[in-house]
Amino acid sequence: MTLEKNPATAPVPTDAVLPARTGSVIALLVASAFVVILNETIMGVALPRLMVDLDITAATAQWLTTGFLLTMAIVIPLTGFLLARFPLRSLFITAMSLFAAGTLIAAVAPGFEMLLAGRVVQASGTAIMMPLLFTTVLNVVPATHRGRMMGVISIVIAVAPAVGPTVSGVILSALDWRWMFWLVLPIVVIALALGAVWVRNITETRHARFDALSVVLSALGFGGLVFGLSSIGESASGHAPVPVWIPLVVGAASLAVFVVRQLRLQKSDSALLDLRTFTSRSFSLAVVLVVVVMAALFGSLILLPIYLQQVLALDTLAVGLMLLPGGILMGVIAPIVGSLFDRYGPRPLVLPGMVVAAGALWGMATFDAHTSVGWIIAVHVALNLGLGFVFTPLLTSALGSLPHHLYSHGSAMTSTLQQVAGAAGTALFVTLMSVGSAEALAAGADAVTAISEGVHAAFLLGACVASAAVALTLFVRRPAAVEEPAPAPHH
Repeated sequence: MTLEKNPATAPVPTDAVLPARTGSVIALLVASAFVVILNETIMGVALPRLMVDLDITAATAQWLTTGFLLTMAIVIPLTGFLLARFPLRSLFITAMSLFAAGTLIAAVAPGFEMLLAGRVVQASGTAIMMPLLFTTVLNVVPATHRGRMMGVISIVIAVAPAVGPTVSGVILSALDWRWMFWLVLPIVVIALALGAVWVRNITETRHARFDALSVVLSALGFGGLVFGLSSIGESASGHAPVPVWIPLVVGAASLAVFVVRQLRLQKSDSALLDLRTFTSRSFSLAVVLVVVVMAALFGSLILLPIYLQQVLALDTLAVGLMLLPGGILMGVIAPIVGSLFDRYGPRPLVLPGMVVAAGALWGMATFDAHTSVGWIIAVHVALNLGLGFVFTPLLTSALGSLPHHLYSHGSAMTSTLQQVAGAAGTALFVTLMSVGSAEALAAGADAVTAISEGVHAAFLLGACVASAAVALTLFVRRPAAVEEPAPAPHH
């Protein structure tokens, strides 16, 4: 499948059909991304068992998920440069090799520190996969078919994290927690082997300047914010390694300097993250809404297993199976929503989707120690249904509104902010649960009732934020097509 030099510099015709082998490459990228993104949330159901086996607190165990997100928030901003500079095949092999190595480290980990190290290496590979998938699709899929293809990609972004708890619940019902990694490892190795044979370079590369200062500022900025947000949960339980305000201030200050530097570097087309993506109104609005949705999704994904196990005393298999219908539904509707987007545009899908998601979070705010299993499943299914109608249209609107030479930067930007939002949602929900539980205990409530009160407080705020986001969906429009995008200038 060797292509001529720079095949991606020309726009894809609107009536183009993907070559069979290019379709196979995209299918492999989607399947590989699904496996690696699944691991963002696979630890959720396992946390209570890991707390016992490794003798750690809930706030410390949370770092197995937030550490993953932290690493991604640091690495993903680099992918705009990596995608411009290095060929697709090299990046795929690097990403999957890192993920395989991290999976092996986690599988043999004797304690928390090594397990966390394995998660960090896993996340380094995962961080490269999603922007790589986005950029490849934007380069080779015609605009009239992007909604459908982005619907498939939404399965990776939304469904893989949603079914992570189910997968781990099934595994933990019969096996040790290390099998969550041993069972994934051969799948990753097979994907790596197939990629080495199938994947060829179907995107353009160019000489891109590497700005070391931007990398440092990006790591301090995005990493500091995610670290600070994650530390809030530990601070609430009295286990924060440093005062929470320190990483938050360092992160915010570094991010401000990072933005100023990118604005200067992008004049010579050498920015690490080109902020001209935000000159697109469709991109900016869609990104804000994606941040809200990701925070709600990840916050609920980490809180629900804790609630189901510690308040309702359900085992890991039951928890996993309860969360499965919602994940399956999101996977089923994602391609359908993509096709509807191609036909009707974003707003007829995003507005009702956000209303349903907000309503579901209000339903979750009613959960207590006596809530029926049927009601929990129904509300979780409703949340996934609503989010399923939001993800694909927003991502397609955001990335489809950009000119050709900003595709890699738009992919990196949306992927970075998704991770920051996921960490923020996780930290916010866990913190509110911890604070609410502590207040209830101080007022004389028993442990189960206290956790239930904390869960109620967390979902209540999530419902309020999602309800506010409904108003923003009124301004979502179909982006104007960029028919003849100019390639990036070379310097």
